[in-house]
Amino acid sequence: MEPTVAPDAGAAAPISAPVALVTGSTSGIGLAIARRLSREGYCVVLHSRSSAAAGAALAQELGRAVYIQADLADDEHRQRLVREAVAAWGRLDLLVNNAGISRVIAHGDLAAATPEVWRELHEVNVIAPFRLIAEARPALLQAAARGRPGCVVNISSHAGVRAKGASIPYAASKAALNHMTRLLALSLAPEIRVNAVAPGLVDTPLTADWIHAQQLWKERAPMRRAASPDDIAQAVSMIAASDYLTGEILLMDGGLNLT
Repeated sequence: MEPTVAPDAGAAAPISAPVALVTGSTSGIGLAIARRLSREGYCVVLHSRSSAAAGAALAQELGRAVYIQADLADDEHRQRLVREAVAAWGRLDLLVNNAGISRVIAHGDLAAATPEVWRELHEVNVIAPFRLIAEARPALLQAAARGRPGCVVNISSHAGVRAKGASIPYAASKAALNHMTRLLALSLAPEIRVNAVAPGLVDTPLTADWIHAQQLWKERAPMRRAASPDDIAQAVSMIAASDYLTGEILLMDGGLNLT
């Protein structure tokens, strides 16, 4: 069995299977993405900020997987995460920037949306994905040299597309992530593709008590339900399977945007 924690230094000889790094992958959407990619033949690098025991257990369960703990608000941690991910398998083909944070603040409560909240959300939701992409760029370029473009998938939110969201700072951070996705798709092509998936409501333990939102999706979304984590994982898999798609923000809200 492969190790559950990436080595501290040195690089393994590259393997033949593609390798994916999925941030925030010990629960919710990230967990579903990691499981799906593993089933599809990827070696997976798992990550979380705090749940190390769950990450190590998941790595053992998946088999060809390693777990790395890192705080994405810390730039040294971000650099180490990518460095150790590449060292674990000798290559990196797919980076899924799933980890993110949110704060629930009424949009009219401007006083509660403090500069500290803005900085905290942008550090993790915007700056961290950018820095991870920058750090992963050399490895993703090597993927292109092997015959397929390197791939980045950012997990955004419908709040970055529509005037919605848990708070204005959160929605603004996801809008910035979307625009950054397009800019990077243009600047890194054709060797690296960059896309985003923008979910609406997703059924996770975090949203289990969001009664109003659950009712909204059941009544107004054409698909009459919220997304499951597996729905989002399927979209990530579809993007990863393409060698041509880039610069797109895939809105995954069950058609709610149409109503």
